[in-house]
Amino acid sequence: MNFTDTAWKIFNQSIEDYHVLDSVETSVKNPFESDTLERILYAKNWIDTVQWHLEDIIRDENIDPVEALQLKRTIDSSNQKRTDLVEFIDSWFLDKYKNITPKSDAKINTETPAWAVDRLSILALKVYHMSLEANRESASEEHRLNCQAKLNVLLTQKEDLSTSIIQLLTDIENGDVKMKVYKQMKMYNDESLNPILYQKEQK
Repeated sequence: MNFTDTAWKIFNQSIEDYHVLDSVETSVKNPFESDTLERILYAKNWIDTVQWHLEDIIRDENIDPVEALQLKRTIDSSNQKRTDLVEFIDSWFLDKYKNITPKSDAKINTETPAWAVDRLSILALKVYHMSLEANRESASEEHRLNCQAKLNVLLTQKEDLSTSIIQLLTDIENGDVKMKVYKQMKMYNDESLNPILYQKEQK
């Protein structure tokens, strides 16, 4: 089983485990051993899955404004954890390929392996939920057919993205692509960088 097949399997295991209780309050119970990539991938998708459902909840038109504000802050915190974990995965790949010497004409990819994996994790969630809609008995036949058509596109995208990730990793291993990582440096959560936050502190 190649890397993307393994990642896809782990992502879907995380999604299925979450939907046992289907609650954003559920604590993660990671089944994989410490210090393994599998454990990191499971944790990554669990964050994505919880955030997916937080985004659903906050779009309720009747939500209490106070609850919505708290949810927005929870989502911001989740986004930061997601970014931190993606960067941790890139660090894992950097260590894995630390002894690879890129060729003199090696290219730099626009996307790091971990951010491609991030898209694969989100795609697993899209496939899961679109499949539910394509088979929802309470929906109209037209709705189910439309969702099935979208699901087919998502599954094609999954194959293409998986192939692209494998090609990228192979190119890095062969020295054809230089792995270079730039931190996201998000500013909105940083009290020293967000003007709204640091101006409040100065008052």
